[in-house]
Amino acid sequence: MTPFNESTPKRALILIDVQNEYVSGNLPIEYPPMETSLPNISRALAAAREAGLPVVLVQHTEAPGAPVFAEGSHGWELHDSVRGVAPDLLVQKTLPSALAGTGLGPWLRQRGVDTLVVAGYMSQNCNESTIRQAAHEGWAVEYLHDAAGAISYSNDLGHLPARQMHEASCIVLQSRFAAVLGTAQWLQLLRSGERAPRDNLYASYQRARDQATEAA
Repeated sequence: MTPFNESTPKRALILIDVQNEYVSGNLPIEYPPMETSLPNISRALAAAREAGLPVVLVQHTEAPGAPVFAEGSHGWELHDSVRGVAPDLLVQKTLPSALAGTGLGPWLRQRGVDTLVVAGYMSQNCNESTIRQAAHEGWAVEYLHDAAGAISYSNDLGHLPARQMHEASCIVLQSRFAAVLGTAQWLQLLRSGERAPRDNLYASYQRARDQATEAA
């Protein structure tokens, strides 16, 4: 694939796992609240349709009887906010990344897409996995942080609340893998045809170092 350039981006909207499991099921999104993310997903979807962007719905699937995303269960089904959408492509996945073991990558390349616009659930798992793989494979990525969400984790290494989880994931992605921005800002870029501003790891580190020096 030819690396992305500074010309008008050829975008596709990738809506990841907007499924009942994250709304009314066993993995309810905690931050940002669903009252924020679901309307922003709908706004991004409407704008993508109006602009003629390809729309991809991604649906995670586990075996029947699994505690979450069991195929055929209510939690596995797409949420009503996207269920009636006729996507350009429906991707069924069993791994976190929507590009792993699916036909999504070839489908995007055939259409000349160079920029993936990612929204959906959840921040630190399927969203981040998809974005990292996309960056490694040469796509530019625009990630709508307020059209996404996280849950809390607690395990042998400690506890991380959903807000910290989401914000940490977004900060890391912004430093190298994606342009992370709000839905309103993305809608403006879509209208103007411009690319989202990109950051880099070194600049992110330098800002952190400067802030630490100022605070000392």
